[in-house]
Amino acid sequence: MDILVTDNDSEVTEFILVGLSNHPKSQIALYCTLVMVYLISMLGNSLIIVVVRFDGRLHTPMYFFLSNLSFLDICYSSNSIPFLLFNGLRDYPTISYTSCYAQMAIALFLGMTECVLLALMAYDRFVAIPNPLCYTIIMNNQVCIQLAMVTWASVFLLTIIPVIAFPTHFCGHDIINHFICEFQALLKLVCSDTPVRLILGLVISIFTLPVPFTFILIFYTRIVVAVLRIRSKEARLKAFSTCGSHLTVVTIFYGTAIYMYLKPQSKESPEEDKVFSIFYGVVTPMLNPLIYTLRNKDVKNAIRKIIGKKEY
Repeated sequence: MDILVTDNDSEVTEFILVGLSNHPKSQIALYCTLVMVYLISMLGNSLIIVVVRFDGRLHTPMYFFLSNLSFLDICYSSNSIPFLLFNGLRDYPTISYTSCYAQMAIALFLGMTECVLLALMAYDRFVAIPNPLCYTIIMNNQVCIQLAMVTWASVFLLTIIPVIAFPTHFCGHDIINHFICEFQALLKLVCSDTPVRLILGLVISIFTLPVPFTFILIFYTRIVVAVLRIRSKEARLKAFSTCGSHLTVVTIFYGTAIYMYLKPQSKESPEEDKVFSIFYGVVTPMLNPLIYTLRNKDVKNAIRKIIGKKEY
């Protein structure tokens, strides 16, 4: 795993990362921004996990899956931002092939897990709104834990396929025009559009984006139909409000990820790819806790309760 094979039979033991920007002033601004984004992301997601854990009113399936999402976002941010910040202090940022391979695999696993987890959260809303009387029976604690375990385990197994089959034959290129070892950026170093490369792109694109997104659309279509049957206007608004935060997160994450991975891949669009990678890989984990806390009265009340106890 420590050696890459190139077409001229030379041995490459590390990659050179181009990074976000080559301009010194831009690098300083980006560095300070990333520090703030990372701190907000860590604080916000950690706060949600703590609040859900210690407030009994939030011991429901919806908040159980939300705490899973927050834990995932902490891991997602920690896989890329600290490394990016560390490289920002180096004049010649490099990464060994083993470390690059591991970073790519972890990012792939976490990204795919978030896609499936968001679909699972949509299923939770689908069960809760059209079938409120059966909700606690269908989505009991044991079922929620099993669904979460199946999600993490199945995505891990699905991740193994592209990771093991990832090509190691490159055309003498060891420069990654990206700030981390991102899957698409590494694929662009492969010599040609080989069947392996096409299969990898197909696996990642289909099973992690359109399939979960299709389920989300189906669930929310059924939810809308059920809500429109409610006679009370206040009840309809309350039902829709419980889905608002999740729909916002789905729109942001899937919107950028689908554009990134389903658009025609080109070796001439690295700067555009970096922008979208920053958005769904760095900004989205920061926005998720803000969206759920600002739009959710239960979470805000739980935070106030915990802060009030500490002050007392």
